[in-house]
This record gives sequence, C-alpha cells and structure tokens, in this order.
Amino acid sequence: MKITAFNPQIVTKDSEPVIKLFEDMGFEKRHTKESIGKFGITAYRMKDENGFYIDISQADVGQQKDTVTIRMNVDDFDEAYQLLVSHGFSNEFGDRIAETETSRNAVMSSPSGIKITLIQHIR
Repeated sequence: MKITAFNPQIVTKDSEPVIKLFEDMGFEKRHTKESIGKFGITAYRMKDENGFYIDISQADVGQQKDTVTIRMNVDDFDEAYQLLVSHGFSNEFGDRIAETETSRNAVMSSPSGIKITLIQHIR
C-alpha cells in the first residue's frame, strides 16, 4: 500500500466560514466535488503557495461541532482498510463504503478518537 496524500480535513455543516478562514490564511480552492455518497457531501480541496493542503467537507451527518480528520489517499483501499482495522479502527458507517465513479472512501475511527478519511481514487 502506498500513501499518495496525507493532510487535514474538516467536516462541517457550514463550509462558507471555514473556507473563508483558510482563504484569509492564503489557501485557494483547487477542486470541488459535489454530491458524494448518500449524505450528499460537498468536498473542497484547498492549497496554499507552500504546497500545503486542507480539505473542507460540508456534510450534515449528525455531528454537533466541526470535526477534524486526517485525509489519507492510498493506492490500495482494501489493504489500507484492513491495516486500519487490524489496529483497532472501525468504519463510522458500519460496513458501508462510499463509492463513486472516481473514488472509494470510508471514515475510520480508532478507539482513542483518531479519525482517518480513507480514500482511493479510481483512474
């Protein structure tokens, strides 16, 4: 398994003020993906001039506050998923894996509270 991206991700019900905050810090929107999965998530990928990335995902999945996760893109989703499971992580949505024409992803949580959004892009 190869990690192809690794950066912070913020999950929020209201992306506008979060995007504005990071724009004020020098980040620019690079990519937007809408209507992801059954929750209709909209994801914004932002990058600053130093090459740092942050993802902001707008979703109403029952959270009371914004949540910070680590976005981890990999070249082999199944291998990475099993690696995380072997370290005690579980899928926050049961066994459901969000699949689109271009990606597979799952939000994985450790018993201690670490959250990783696991993603594989299908090319």
